[in-house]
Amino acid sequence: MRWRSFVAVGDSFTEGLDDAYPDGSFRGWADLVAATLAASAGPDFGYANLAIRGRLFDNVVAEQVPAALDMRPDLVSFAAGGNDVLRRSCDPYALVERADQVIREIRATGADVLLFRFANVMARLPGQRILGPRVAVLNQGIGEIAERHDATLVDLYADDVFLNPVLWSPDRLHLSAAGHRRVAARVLTALGVSPDEGWLVVPPHPAPTPWLAARGADLRWLRQYLAPWVRRRLTGRSSGDTLLAKRPLLEPYVDR
Repeated sequence: MRWRSFVAVGDSFTEGLDDAYPDGSFRGWADLVAATLAASAGPDFGYANLAIRGRLFDNVVAEQVPAALDMRPDLVSFAAGGNDVLRRSCDPYALVERADQVIREIRATGADVLLFRFANVMARLPGQRILGPRVAVLNQGIGEIAERHDATLVDLYADDVFLNPVLWSPDRLHLSAAGHRRVAARVLTALGVSPDEGWLVVPPHPAPTPWLAARGADLRWLRQYLAPWVRRRLTGRSSGDTLLAKRPLLEPYVDR
């Protein structure tokens, strides 16, 4: 096995929302990847996950990247910017420029880097005319950065299976358990490691929802998920304000 250590940085996507362990904490694709790599590398394989939900790009870079590099890992996953594109003031071109600098710094340590093109979550959210072009700029830029710095690109946007709502949680923004398993399989495949074949099994699409029932579901989503998100934006709060990283130290992987 080529990698003896793996550190994941980012936001809720990498923390693992909404793929819950029995104790209510979150697993997610990064834990699944770490478990697979550890099974091949042996008990000395080290894993840390510094990702925290709600973190903006600059927070990830300022708080998590230096801590990750201090661990001197063989493999680093970097996924950030998803929360930024939801902000009115977001400049996706500036995000791409900043990401290029960060990935250059990580690669200069000799670590391999995993990068992601975001899956097409906008098909399920409002604001496509504003947010869609931002995501497109970021996805295009991440692809170019991966090529420029010889990073491994996991292109989730090109995977139409992510249009299946079964791969998303009820909040329509975070992945379900099935979604995280598909991401883990895509990551491992990109790394040249065989994933659990079951993680790539495509769940059947749910039956079409009648129009009136769909509108009722939309209203419930607005009350349960969108309204709290708007309140946090108006008050300057984040869902991860009081949280710490779930796996802050580079330690042997242990399932929960």
